Formats: sequence, structure tokens, C-alpha cells
Amino acid sequence: MQISDLSEATGVPVPTVKYYLRERLLHPGVTVSRTRARYDASHVERLTLVRALTEVGGLSLAAARRVLAAIEEPDLSPVDVMAVAQRSLPGVAGARPAAGTSTTTGAYAGRDHEAGHDLAPPCDAPGAPDSRSRRFVAGRGWQVHPGDPVLDELDAAWEACDRAGLGLDEERMTRYADAVEQIGRTDVESVPQTSPQAAVRHVVLGTVLVDPVLAALRRLAQQHVAVSTSASARSGMLDP
Repeated sequence: MQISDLSEATGVPVPTVKYYLRERLLHPGVTVSRTRARYDASHVERLTLVRALTEVGGLSLAAARRVLAAIEEPDLSPVDVMAVAQRSLPGVAGARPAAGTSTTTGAYAGRDHEAGHDLAPPCDAPGAPDSRSRRFVAGRGWQVHPGDPVLDELDAAWEACDRAGLGLDEERMTRYADAVEQIGRTDVESVPQTSPQAAVRHVVLGTVLVDPVLAALRRLAQQHVAVSTSASARSGMLDP
């Protein structure tokens, strides 16, 4: 197909397609002449991914490029793949370690040689930084690297809740953590085992694109619980 056909198939304007080609977000087509190239289904799939990452996931083009590079790197460890996805999310601090480098100073560290995959040391490991979020995570026994910048974000967000008087105490945090741990388990268990590349693609896109789904579900659940609770209270008042 020509670039105009590619644009029509994906809904991406021709100037945007050309921009993605220049920015290496889209691989080149097969050259037909000096001014023409031929594109195929792989270009349709790539453009669909780019749109999903930028429009749904809210990623910058630079972050989308990192995610796409990870998808094309089947030898990237599952732990590093998760790090790429999390570091690509808007508002997340830190940066993805370069491919082939140790993740010890990145988001994750350690290695389980028997299982053959990377693991992070617990937050209560000797020499780990101390903060409320790190103590909370360590208390749950979560395998999270103590240097993960997401822990600092949790500290800042938790403190902001305190300043706003939301009463986000550890009991409430524990209930939240119980719920999101189940979400995390569902995420990991849903990763396909068909091929390393399929697993990479699923983890990266799933992490980036499911966040808006979870946020929407939370708001719907709040509405449901509020209405149900109110209806139950009214019913109790009317009972003789």
C-alpha cells in the first residue's frame, strides 16, 4: 500500500505518518522509486501501537520510542521490561537503564539464578534508604528495589494526602495495597507464554494502557458503592 492508503487504514494523517517516519517511530517502507515507498500490515500495526501509546497511554514520543524499542528486544529480561513500561508512564520519575546494563542502580536489581530471572532486594535490605513508603512496602514483604523512584512518588503522594486531611492512615493503605496486589497478580498471570516477544509486548502495553482502564473502573466502583450504600441506608430508615 502507498502512504495515502496507510493513512486511510489507520486514521493517521499523511503529514503525521511522515513525521513518525522521520522520528523513527515507524520503520521505513520498501522503496519503489525516488519519491514512493510501499507499506504493509506491519506498518499498520506499528501506527496503531503508536497511537495507542500516545493517545490512550499519554506517552510522549520519546517515551513511546523507548517502549517500542523494548517490544523489539526479545532478550530483555521480564524485570527490565516492567521497568521500561513503568518508567514510560507520564509523571513517573527516573529513566530506563540502557539495554545490556545492570539494573542494580535502576528500578530493579538482583537475580534469582535458580529461577533464571531478575528479582529486586526487599526494601528492608541492609543499607536501604528509609522512608514511610519503604517501611510500608517492606512490612508487606514486597520485592521492590529500595532505590525505585516510585517509592519516592508514593511518599510525596502520601504526604500530600496527609496535608489535605484525607486520613490516609496505614490501615487504609493496607486495604488499598491488598486490592492492587491482586491487580498486579492478574497483570503478571495474564502475560502470554507463546514467545518472549509476545510477553514483552503484553507487559509493556498492558502496563501503559491498562492504567486508564483501572482509573475508570475505580470511579465507576465508587459510584456503585456510594449509591448502594445510600439505598441501603434509606431502606433501613423506612423499616418499622
